[in-house]
Amino acid sequence: MPTSFRNRSLFRSLVMRAGASMAVGAAIVGGVVVAGSGVASAAQVNCVSPPSANDIRVIGDASCGATATGTGIANSGATDSGTAVSVSDGGSATTFATGFGVALAGSKGAGQSYAYSIGGGISRAHAENGQTTVALAGWGSGATAQADGVNCVGPLSFAINLNTGAACAMR
Repeated sequence: MPTSFRNRSLFRSLVMRAGASMAVGAAIVGGVVVAGSGVASAAQVNCVSPPSANDIRVIGDASCGATATGTGIANSGATDSGTAVSVSDGGSATTFATGFGVALAGSKGAGQSYAYSIGGGISRAHAENGQTTVALAGWGSGATAQADGVNCVGPLSFAINLNTGAACAMR
């Protein structure tokens, strides 16, 4: 088989896997939103840097932290007993956590990272040099997305590095 056909086939396979992973992730988020829509929640806490160099807040059992240097932007938010932390040095990092969830994101050199933990999951995303990574974890699950790969543990996990096409869901 000529090389161009193999490359095209490999590209199609990567695109199909990334699309399937994103669809699964959207389904997880949709399911969690529908399942959690009848549950009362506590006040939300939000942290943003800048304007603060190191923004740390606690409201009830929810806590967040955001630190950005250089041209970085860090946003984090939490409800119930979630903990979210974002750190950025020249990129953007966004996290959100609910009910015993822990979300951690770091970015450097124009990277964009997004970590979301819903009801007890642990998620971690790290991006450098213009990469974009996303990690989503639900109850009892964990997800990691970074430059050297992705990892999913548990039935409610999803992670993707949009630059490399590496993705996983529900392992």
